[in-house]
Amino acid sequence: MLERLTRLFTRQAPAAKAQASGSLMALALTGRASWTQRSYDRLAREAYLRNAVAFRCVRMIADGVGSLPLLLYEGERELDAHDFLTLLARPNPGQSGVEFMEALAASLALSGNGYVEAVSAGEALRELHVLRPERMRIHSGPGGWPDAYDYTVGGQTIRYPIGPDGDCSILHLRAHHPFDDHYGLSPLEPAAQAIDIHNSGAEWTKALLDNAARPSGALVFEGAEGNVSDEQFARLKAELQENYQGAKNAGRPLLLEGGLKWTAMGLTPTDMDHREARSAAAREIALAFGVPPLLLGLPGDNTFANYREANLAFWRQTVLPLAGKIAAALGAWAGRRFGEGLRLGHDLDAVPALAPEREALWARVSAAPFLSDDEKRLALGYGASEDGR
Repeated sequence: MLERLTRLFTRQAPAAKAQASGSLMALALTGRASWTQRSYDRLAREAYLRNAVAFRCVRMIADGVGSLPLLLYEGERELDAHDFLTLLARPNPGQSGVEFMEALAASLALSGNGYVEAVSAGEALRELHVLRPERMRIHSGPGGWPDAYDYTVGGQTIRYPIGPDGDCSILHLRAHHPFDDHYGLSPLEPAAQAIDIHNSGAEWTKALLDNAARPSGALVFEGAEGNVSDEQFARLKAELQENYQGAKNAGRPLLLEGGLKWTAMGLTPTDMDHREARSAAAREIALAFGVPPLLLGLPGDNTFANYREANLAFWRQTVLPLAGKIAAALGAWAGRRFGEGLRLGHDLDAVPALAPEREALWARVSAAPFLSDDEKRLALGYGASEDGR
């Protein structure tokens, strides 16, 4: 089957675009990939699908990267209209440019790896697709360097060879991994223990609520005839579970038979410390993703004087470096198909979080009498005025 698919792709006319992985999408099944000591699918499920803190961190990073307007430069000149910009505005029929960037940033935040497939019609680049990282495998050549990418869906594999000059229809972005030459390090791995603690804390809290929001007490039998029989014990246990456990039964009076006494149990210091441990785990998760805890509404954060400073730090230290990495990689990989000397950048003036920095810069430049008008424009990132004054 794979050989027939391969021959089919190679026989297509140059003007007909063909996405190699597209023919496999209808057969998509849940894949599985091992990333060092942990599986990506398990980490993603425990963090992104079950943990509100990790989910919010990934969404904030992805939304921030996706919201940045892209700019295209040829040398130092900004281009207002270009085929490359048109492609980035609509990379494929199923995604807008914002959705494409969000998906790529989320993939990097979750797995430490991001894969983009280029679909061409002849020599022209027509579409860009973000591929799922757990389905991709890097094939190493005799020297240990990658010579192909294998994308597996539904038991079928498509191979994307890497040319002698490094040219490939797959762009691989990755975060640095100190012990892996080919794959990036996911932020979920250093945060895995904190995520487990936070999720276990949620389960513990749910179980506590199911038991009337307090630890179970003890039924003490004080009858003269000795211990309760097995039949009495089973009946009492069933009545407690049915009539006195759960949020709807909170505060309901307990009716006891003769010889039974209820002894309530309060929260122990260990139970109280459990909540603090969950709060500390939430802060550690935010730290692994580079999101200030203040932006997530976590209590006890006094690192920043106010929300505006925390938001500025988040953009400067997390969003902009990741967005710059993606833009540089896309510009170098896909931009050369549209011409030499093209590079991608971002319109930072459109970021509200950076407004205080812009205001401070404008104030300093405006107060510099030794600078000409054109020098001030250049210092602010604008070109010289048309009249040259």
